[in-house]
Amino acid sequence: MPSRVVIHLDLDAFFVAVERLDDPTLIGVPVIVGGRAESRGVVSSASYEARKFGVHSAMPTAQALRLCPQAVLIPGHRGRYAEMSRKVMAILGDYTPLLEPISIDEAFLDVTGTEAQYGPPAELAKTIQDRIEQELSLSASLGVAANKLVAKIASDFRKPHGITVVPPGEEAAFLAPLLIRRLWGVGAVTAQQLARLGVETIGDLAAFSQDELRGRFGVQGEGLWRAARGIDHTPVTPEHEAKSLSREETFAQDVRDPVLLRRELLRLSEAVAFRLRRHHLQARTIHLKLRYGDFSTITRQATLPDPTDTGPVIYARALALFDAAWDRRRPVRLIGVGGGNLEQPGRQMRLFEQASTRQTQLDVALDRIRERFGEDAIQRASLLEEPEELWVPKGVPEG
Repeated sequence: MPSRVVIHLDLDAFFVAVERLDDPTLIGVPVIVGGRAESRGVVSSASYEARKFGVHSAMPTAQALRLCPQAVLIPGHRGRYAEMSRKVMAILGDYTPLLEPISIDEAFLDVTGTEAQYGPPAELAKTIQDRIEQELSLSASLGVAANKLVAKIASDFRKPHGITVVPPGEEAAFLAPLLIRRLWGVGAVTAQQLARLGVETIGDLAAFSQDELRGRFGVQGEGLWRAARGIDHTPVTPEHEAKSLSREETFAQDVRDPVLLRRELLRLSEAVAFRLRRHHLQARTIHLKLRYGDFSTITRQATLPDPTDTGPVIYARALALFDAAWDRRRPVRLIGVGGGNLEQPGRQMRLFEQASTRQTQLDVALDRIRERFGEDAIQRASLLEEPEELWVPKGVPEG
């Protein structure tokens, strides 16, 4: 059976690149996109000029400016980033329907079987890279491999504006010399645990047997064993074909303020509802995900009496799950909301029965604005006071 061909695309310093499109005087100078230093802001994105001084995503802005005092600090423009992201995804969609965006600046493409139409995978990757540069003036790095795990690591191998191809069968050899933190899913806590075992590289991890890793790490050990060998059977799943739709955010600083956490729950619930309506789906199950500062993670779910695609309904159930699950002594690193058990809306008449309701009219109006200007183009008033320094794009560190 022929190997799959998966491409992972990662836009290079995306927020900075968009800012430079709008202000060419920023080209060639150190640029930081992030919150204000005096309000404990953090870096969302840094230009490669700034990175030479040690600046990186999720770093406190005050520290970044100490390392690179000549940097230009920009607060960021989420709506503009969303607009450019949609244009990138539209280009990717020209080459395969199997497109899975995983954040505003990253996506997987399954291009298996497209060689007759677009040439070898390396040529297709170059074609995509060139189109994004020529049509949008953005730089992208791409990884090509037989699975998502290796393709994602490969896309980071020759940044910026690089293409790395890992031929089928060479996954383990490609991964072996890389530091263990390069392995997708290995965070600081797991890396520390592995360091105590003498594991510094992915190859060091691959030297352990599956039984050894399972004995030390339980179910996670089996995943580590497979990942170290470049084994990953996860499919590229277009959003509209997913069994669930979810949104999650990682905080730059662990948060224990219940007001801020509930505000983020509301934002995520609205985003999930928007995606459900966009794909003409409703969710019967609501999911909550919490990750604490020590990286321990809990999930909860609840089933609704009727499926929904409405933000307030999703938020009410997610909030109830949150209030019951959150250990208030522990600060939160990540929070997520999802909708599962997806189904098409019920009787067509249901839409007309609801058409006169204030909520439905509001949803329709908001969706039109978001479709045109991006998911963050309009928000409920209760969300407008969120400190920008708490927000970090999914997938930090940003490419």
